[in-house]
Amino acid sequence: MKLKFHREARADLREGRAFYRRHSPLASVAFAHEIENALRAIAEAPFRYPSGEHGTREMVIPRRFPYTVVYKIRGDVIIVVAIAHQSRRPGYWHHRD
Repeated sequence: MKLKFHREARADLREGRAFYRRHSPLASVAFAHEIENALRAIAEAPFRYPSGEHGTREMVIPRRFPYTVVYKIRGDVIIVVAIAHQSRRPGYWHHRD
């Protein structure tokens, strides 16, 4: 399946990388690697992860980074709507389509 990012999801990703980069360049690289692995797993089996709100699915990053990848499936396209830090207000991304 093809993977697309909502522009605000790209901003989420940039913010996460910038946060980790301020603390440690290695942590920033590790964060990016974990997100890449998550996106690869989602693309391989998009229905594997549980349903969320508003027609989304959610994959919790399994290791040391408290993030969830929120996405929608539209035909043969996966749209990443948020790379959500788990301490942010739940559902802040609902307006994204």
